[in-house]
Amino acid sequence: MSETGSVKFSYEQEAVRPVEFPGFQELNACRRKLLQLGLLGIDSMGIGFGNLSVRDRAANAFYITGSGTGGIADFTPEHCAKVSAYDFARTWLRSEGAAVPSSESLTHAAVYEANSSAAAIIHCHSRPIWRRLRNVLPMTSAGVDYGTSAMAQEVMRLFSSTDVKETRVFIMAGHEEGVVAFGADFSEAFEALMAHANSPVPFRDT
Repeated sequence: MSETGSVKFSYEQEAVRPVEFPGFQELNACRRKLLQLGLLGIDSMGIGFGNLSVRDRAANAFYITGSGTGGIADFTPEHCAKVSAYDFARTWLRSEGAAVPSSESLTHAAVYEANSSAAAIIHCHSRPIWRRLRNVLPMTSAGVDYGTSAMAQEVMRLFSSTDVKETRVFIMAGHEEGVVAFGADFSEAFEALMAHANSPVPFRDT
């Protein structure tokens, strides 16, 4: 088992040769857009922020961008991990690939478990959006840290007791700047994020 950096879970990793997976092209297109908008990247300490994932229904798994990969310009499947199993109670997951799964992997797992229609997730950082929508949109508890089993349980709570299925965006109160959007695909997730941010940016350039 391994634990590293900002990753708060233990994990078992099978190092397999990375290949392009279903949904990678759309994930990468959304990622490029988020980079352009500054919603994903590298902070002043040189640490990458932001992550995306896409569900693989056929494999009962999801692919997620690797930990610390937010600032990578030439992004490839090598920078992603496949999460094939997880356990909130143990704060544990199993992954495949060369990349360390994003520190928010359990949060993504909770969204997929709570909402069967979700197939794409964006976790971005924006202080202006976070401040504007805090206490407006569904929000996790301020005392719950990111990437933990407690955060996964908070996400499950949002789906059982708020209108987050309709808003498709929620705020991480205890993770300043943290905003999560989800949808049936990246277009829906991105457009929900932009709608709540009062931004006219389209998912696809015309």
